[in-house]
Order: sequence, then C-alpha cells, then structure tokens
Amino acid sequence: MKPGQEGGFNLSRWAIEHVSFTRFLIVLLVVSGVFAYANLGQREDPTFTFRLMVVSAYWPGATAREMEQQVTDKLEEKLAETPWLDYTQSYSKPGESQVFVVLREDTPPKEVPGAWYQVRKKIGDIEANLPSGIAGPYFNDEFGDTYIAMYAFHAEGFSYAELKDYVDEARKNMQRVPGVEKVDLLGDQEPKIYIEFSYRKFAEQGITFQQLGDALQGQNAIAPAGQLNTPDQAIYVRVGGHYNSIQEIEDTRFRVNGKSLRLGDFARVYRGYEDPPVTKIRQKGRESVVLGVVMQRDADVLAVGRNLHDTVARLHASFPVGIEVAQITDQPAVVHVAVGEFLRSLTEAVIIVLVVSFFSLGLRTGMVVALTIPLVLCVTFVAMKYAGIELQKISLGALVLALGLLVDDAMISVEMMARKLEEGYDKLKAASYAYTSTAFPMLTGTLITAAGFLPVGLARSSAGEYTFSIFAVVGMALLISWFASVYFTPFIGHWLLKAHPQEAHDLFHTPFYRRLRGVIDWCVEHRWKVIVVTAVAFGFSVFSFRFIPQQFFPDSTRLELMADLWLPEGSSYAATEGVAKRMEAKLAQDPDVEDYVAYVGSGSPRFYLPLDEQLRNTNLTEFMVVSRDIKARERLRLKIQQWVQEDFPEVRLRVDRLPNGPPVGWPVQFRVMGPDPVQVRQYAEQAKDVVRANPYAVNVHDNWHERILVLHDELDQEKLRVLGITSTQVRGAGQTILSGSQIGTYRENNRNIAVVARQPLDERDRLGDLRDSYMPTASGQSVPFSQFGQALAVFEDGVIWRRNREPAITIEAEAVEGMQAPDVTNLIYAELAPLRASLPSGYSIEISGALEQNQIANDSINAQMPKMAVLILLLLMIQLQHFGRTMLVLLTAPLGIIGAALALLLTQAPFGFVSLLGVIALGGMIMRNSVILVDQIRQDVADGHDEWTAIVESAVRRFRPIWLTAAAAVLAMVPLSRSVFFGPMAIALMGGLIAATLLTLTFLPALYAAWFRVRRPGAA
Repeated sequence: MKPGQEGGFNLSRWAIEHVSFTRFLIVLLVVSGVFAYANLGQREDPTFTFRLMVVSAYWPGATAREMEQQVTDKLEEKLAETPWLDYTQSYSKPGESQVFVVLREDTPPKEVPGAWYQVRKKIGDIEANLPSGIAGPYFNDEFGDTYIAMYAFHAEGFSYAELKDYVDEARKNMQRVPGVEKVDLLGDQEPKIYIEFSYRKFAEQGITFQQLGDALQGQNAIAPAGQLNTPDQAIYVRVGGHYNSIQEIEDTRFRVNGKSLRLGDFARVYRGYEDPPVTKIRQKGRESVVLGVVMQRDADVLAVGRNLHDTVARLHASFPVGIEVAQITDQPAVVHVAVGEFLRSLTEAVIIVLVVSFFSLGLRTGMVVALTIPLVLCVTFVAMKYAGIELQKISLGALVLALGLLVDDAMISVEMMARKLEEGYDKLKAASYAYTSTAFPMLTGTLITAAGFLPVGLARSSAGEYTFSIFAVVGMALLISWFASVYFTPFIGHWLLKAHPQEAHDLFHTPFYRRLRGVIDWCVEHRWKVIVVTAVAFGFSVFSFRFIPQQFFPDSTRLELMADLWLPEGSSYAATEGVAKRMEAKLAQDPDVEDYVAYVGSGSPRFYLPLDEQLRNTNLTEFMVVSRDIKARERLRLKIQQWVQEDFPEVRLRVDRLPNGPPVGWPVQFRVMGPDPVQVRQYAEQAKDVVRANPYAVNVHDNWHERILVLHDELDQEKLRVLGITSTQVRGAGQTILSGSQIGTYRENNRNIAVVARQPLDERDRLGDLRDSYMPTASGQSVPFSQFGQALAVFEDGVIWRRNREPAITIEAEAVEGMQAPDVTNLIYAELAPLRASLPSGYSIEISGALEQNQIANDSINAQMPKMAVLILLLLMIQLQHFGRTMLVLLTAPLGIIGAALALLLTQAPFGFVSLLGVIALGGMIMRNSVILVDQIRQDVADGHDEWTAIVESAVRRFRPIWLTAAAAVLAMVPLSRSVFFGPMAIALMGGLIAATLLTLTFLPALYAAWFRVRRPGAA
C-alpha cells in the first residue's frame, strides 16, 4: 500500500491521481466562471417586493369628514378581508380618499399578486354601495417600478402641443429598446378648451347654463344616423357638424327667448391647459415633460442604458433646433460606478489575502492559496448566475465578506500539507493527510459558518428580502471553498510544493511555541479566573450596546439630495409653484449644484428603489438636487436648511440624503391612536410638546397638518323653493363660477379634450364673487346668490389619517446632526411614559418610523434563530458525537460580541440591521474554529494522550491555522470597512474575530478543562 492510501476513499488523493480530469475540471470551471461573470446582471440595489397597494377614490365637493365616513370607512371595512393583510392606513382630504393596503412582512412574494387581485375583487363587490358621483376607486400596485432613466424634454419657440408630439415619438422609440418594459409620460399637462363667460351677461340675456351645454352637445355628439341597405351594398349614413376647430365652437348658435345668439359674441373660447395644474416638473427652472423608463426584471441595466443613450442621441439629432432633451437620472451610470467601487474593494481584499498568505506561509505555499482563490470565485460566479443573483450592492459586499472566509479551508489544508512535508511526509501522503484528519471537521465548521447567516436567508420581511444575497453568496462561496480545499488545493499543492527529505521533527519546540504553551497551560491551570474574567467582559460588552449609536439602514452615497418643501395645508398651487421658483433661483446660483428638478404638487417618481415616494399634494414641492460630489452634497444640505430658515418662513423643510434599505419616511415618528378624533388630536398636541422639548429632535409636526379655511354656504331653503332652485343647482353653479365645469368634449385626432365653461378670472378670484353671482330661476329670471344664501368662513380638517379604521395622528421629526434617529426615538419614548400612562383605555402612543421598521426586521431575524440553533446543534452532534463537547462549542459562539462591541464603541460606528446580521454570523465563524479545536482534542485523547496534554498541545498545533485564517478574514474586510453600508458590519466582524480568536485559544481550553474536570497528570 502506498503512503497516503491508508483507510477508505480519499478525495484529495483521487484528484492527484486523476491528473487529466482534474486539470480539465479546473479549466472548465475557470472558463465557465469568466463567462458567468461577464453575463451576470447588474443593478444598484437588490429587488424586493413592495407589499403596498393604494386604493384611491374622488368625490368632488365632499369635505374631509364626509370622505372619511362615506368613502374611506366603507373601503377600509371591506379591505379588512384582504388575505395576508397587516393593516390599512388611509387619509381623507376634501374630495379625495387614499387607502394604503399593507400586507404582512412575512407575505411570500408569489402571494402578493393574488392579494392585489382580491383587493380589486372585494372593492368591486361594494362599488354600488359608494355614494353616487364617486370617481374610482382606482388601484396602484406598481409602487416598486423604478425608472432606470428619466429624460426631461422642453422647447424654445414651440408650443406645448408641438413639444408633446416629439415626446410621443421619443416614447415610441424608447419602448422598442431591448430590455425596456414600459415608458411612462410624466408631468404632462392635460389640454382643455375653455369657454369663459360672465354669469351677469347670461342673466342679462336670459341664458341658462343648461342651454349652453345642450347646444354644444347637440352639435358635437356622435350618434348613429342609420344604414341604407340596397340589394348589393350596405351604406352607412353619416351626418356632419361635429367641431373641427376652436372657431367652429365660437360660431355655435342657439336660440334663447326667440333670438339666435352666437357663442363667441358673449363668451371667450380658447385653448389652454388644466388650470390650476395638478402637478408640474421643472428641470433647472424650465417646465418639462419627462419620460421615465422601466427596465424588464431580467435585463442588464448597463446594456439597456447604452441602448437608451444611443436611441436618445439619434432622436435628439433628428429634432429641430429648440427641442432639448436632458437626462435627469441615470441608474446605469450609477451602477457602473458602484460596481466598479466594489470590484476595487474585492481586488484589494484579494491582494490583502494573498499578502497574508505569502508572508505567513511562504512563496510556494502562499501560491497554492493564491491559485485557489480565483478558482473559488469563478465557481461562485457560476452559482450566482444559476441562482439568478445579480451584481448589486448587497451581493458585491457579500463577495468581499466571503473572501475573508473562503480562504480559511484552503489555508488550513495547505498549512497542514506544508507542515507534514516539514515533518518528512512524501508529497502524496502530505497532500492527502488533511482529508483524513480535518476535512470533515472543516466541513462541519463551514456548514456552521454558513448556518450563521441562515436567519438572513429565512427572514420573512422586506429588510430580509433586501439583504438575502448576503446569505446566498456567502453560503455558496463557503461550500465551494470547502470542496476546493479538499480537491483542488491538494492537487495544486502536490504540483507546487517540494518534499523535504530530512527526517521528521517536531515543529512546536521553538521559543515562540514554548511561550505559547506556557500561556495555554496557565489558562488551564487557572481556569476559573479565565472563565470569570471572560464572563465579566461579556457582560460589560452586552451592557455597552446601549452606548453604541443605533441605526436601521445608513444613508446612501449617491450625490442626490431630496428636499421636501411643505406649505400649510390648503395652500394654493400658485403659492406652491411660487416657492419652487424662489428656491430654483437660489439653486441656480450655487456652484455646488450640478442639476436640480422640481416636482411641483407631488413627489419625485421612483428613480431609486428605496426612495420614500410622496403622493400628490397641492402644498408640496419636492426637489431632487444633484451635487457635484459628496462634500458638495453635505454643504448643499446645510445651505438649503439655512435658506429656508432665513427666506422661507412659511415652509416646512425636510432635506435628506437618499436612504438604503426599505423606505421608512421621517426618521423619528410616534403614532397617537384612539376612537375619538378630537381626543386623539388633543393627546397628539401634548405628545408634540414632549417631542419639541427634547433637544435632539427638530422639525416637529404631525401628519394632520393645519385646519383649513373653507366658505360654508348657508342657504335659505324656503326662498330656494319659492324661486324653483335646488341645492344641487347652487353647487353646480358654484363649481362653474369658481372652478369650471365640463360641458362637452372636443375630439382632435386620437385625443379627447374636455370643454370647460367658467367665469373670467377677474370674476372668480375674490371672496365676494360668489355673493354677487347670479342663479337662473324656474321662471327664467336670474337672481344674485345674496338673495337666498350667505357664505360663512369656517375651519375644518384638511386631512384625516386613520390606521385600521381608527383616527391616527403621526408625530414626525428629524434627529439633530450627529444623532441617530433610533436613539432619539427611544429617548423621547421614555419621556412620553407619563403621558402614555395617563391615556384612557382605547388610546395609545406607539413608536413608528425607522425604529418600528427596525424592530419588525429584527423580529423577522429572531424568528429564525431557533432554526439556526437546531441546525448548528445537529451539525455539532454529528461531528463531535458528544453532548458535553457540543455545549462547549456553543458557549464560545457569543464571545465575538466582546470584540464587536469594543470595536463599535471605539469607532462610534452605528449598530443597525446589517451590523446585527454580522454579529449573528460571527457566532458561526467562531464555532468553526472551536469545533476543529475540540475535535483535535478528542482525536489526541483517542490516540492515548492524557486530557491535560491533549488540551494544551491541540491549542498549540491549531494556533497557526486559526490565527492565519483570522488574520486573512480580518484584513480582507479592511476595504469593506470604508463602505457606508457595510462598514459597521465589517468593523463589528473585525473586532469580534480578533477577540474571539484570542479567546478560542485561551478561554476554550480553560472551559474544556473545567467542564470535564481535567487534572494535571500526576496531581492528586
């Protein structure tokens, strides 16, 4: 029997003996890996499922309270039957109802479309029960659609209609670009045909509003005129007369009191756009029409970006001078830069690991590890391609993280081979020795390390879905690295390493190892001191987490700032646009500004997946401000705050960086709920006083905003009956006089343009205009409104928020610079304790916002911890076959918290969701080394050594591979520590691994000796 062939099947020996097949497999895997990497999709963020749907309904003329009671409540009552429902949240405004249907975080993504189908079905069942005159309900379940590119079109010397024709042409061309799912038109202004007339002139001529509408409809309506059937043909009869121009509308004639009147003689007819507008998009101060491009889910963002760029360049060249196109968002460019930065970090990590390998193992031995790393990465790329995992923020960070771990097995394997060669083994026996001695403890350790990330993979939440690729990529890389360490590493080592012909000798009697042996022997001798000191350090580290800043997800490093400018509730669109123009003037002169876009009357469309998207609000302008660099971004943020404080006293501002992770809105939030809206508002005011008193909270407000001023018409119903006028007619007249009413439709090519009748601006822009307006009576005469009614100014709720059909006011604020929002939230929540204790039954004050979402995400992780514990316990029992040794290994898992807490405290890096994942995974990394050390002790005892000697000598022999793998893992995370997103996680892991490695070689031997009551040989 040849050396190294003892025992059963040896995979390492098999790889060496089948040279041709192994070489072929290496080439195949490398080529496949290169091909897979070249074809991996690229994104900025990993996709996650938005478990949110908005149901909207409109009832013009209704108050916020009427909308709440007659529309919102009925919708919410039925929506409570939605499968997987977590809660409904809604707001009611005058004439508008918006209900947010939020599914549970653990809703499987494949179940979400079915839930949205049920929403539509259930609302369809009750549509007949909603008040007449309701527009809707409408449904929006496409919140997750992200525009990878947005293009602003504006024109000089062209009408809006002409610009729109060019935009429509561009839209059709973009839609044909491979990989594009849809192209949306944004900021479009709806055209109108306005007929402006004076009610006074109508009264003088005896014309009623109904007569005007009948005349227009009678001429312009489309109706069948019959069909002539001959023996040979069927001939349709067409009757002309419908409008083909504005002039023809002006020439419309109708008879009143025996006279023929021409519309243009007493009314102005002209073409315009919706007035006041609902929303506008202004790019660098120019009104623009924007095209937003949504990419297909499986497309390559860089390829789509290149094709879009070529298409837009070709279109722009064909447009006449004056039609300009500006790209305002460019996700492909952002992805290209972000992926490049992470690849540089990955390259740096590879170089660091190689340097560690070469310096610690020597040139030839280090070369074995150096050749194993790209092989493992190539196979990992193949696995990622097969699993559908793209290159994005999380998966790239996971690759850097995995790099520090995947070399562990290769290092252990080649280190043992090199040591056996130094002891005099021949190359084949030395190369195959690791398989028989440590391959399966390594496999157990690898599986345990991967299991440490299991809660991330199983977490049923948006945050868990967002970070899933950490588990997937690290898990795949670790399993691949184990196989490489027992198959390819011995093969490469057999090829590169040289045999040592000298006689076998003991390597562990150098001065260094003698001192190390003395330290470990002291720890075993003074085991209880070591255990107590370690326990105290662990207790202090757990306590110290209250002094570490808390965080959900960090802000991104993108150059955009989002500035929300809120005017008081009830502000006009004109006032909102005026504020936008004033802010544009400031931004236009600032050298730190690269570009800016104002979304007047709404929030920005979703150009970035985690964006906290704002719905339409007349009193809102949201600016997307692009800075020149990160430093300029921070300067701009402070300047915008200063501008608003000094020059915009009427504005409430929120200016912030783009977030990472699922959106949460305002960082500091508290929700006040109860059955009575009046009481809820009172308690909310008291809670706001507490929040304002806290020095770390700024910009404090609530989402019910201010009460709005309305004119309430008090009608004398007796006089109305005498005059033959109904309340409905008064409402209709008020709508026409002040806002305008649609009385027909003008057809132009493929467009239907509303014809709107209203009074001239100078007769509808003052409070007295309604009082002086005339109403036609049943007798044909007209009387002024003041004869049968009066308008009283009153205040009412402008918006009413509810949660699960109960009034709910959310108090919102920001944390001062330098403080983390969860820390401020916890501090204020403790200060709210007396108020919470005084609330009557049915009323509550709850934490909302970032801290609530953080708790939901943490709960989703904690729910999977038992599964992780059971799996790790099972793996340990399979490997160690002894419950006592299994418990020993488990007790070492939390030791990393000591170093993690110290590292986070020293750097003041925040402890957030991603850091939590790192600390959980740290336990698996620690147990990996522990299980190999404990198994080594077991083997030495089985070989006849006494337990004391086995403990000390096993720790001495395992010192080098343990410290080598720890050093490689820690140093490989140095590039990752610079990342805003992964930095705190890397810092926690680095500190934890350093401390845990030290404790594995000191605390674990002491604990083992105490657990099994080991005595020194010869002691009584």
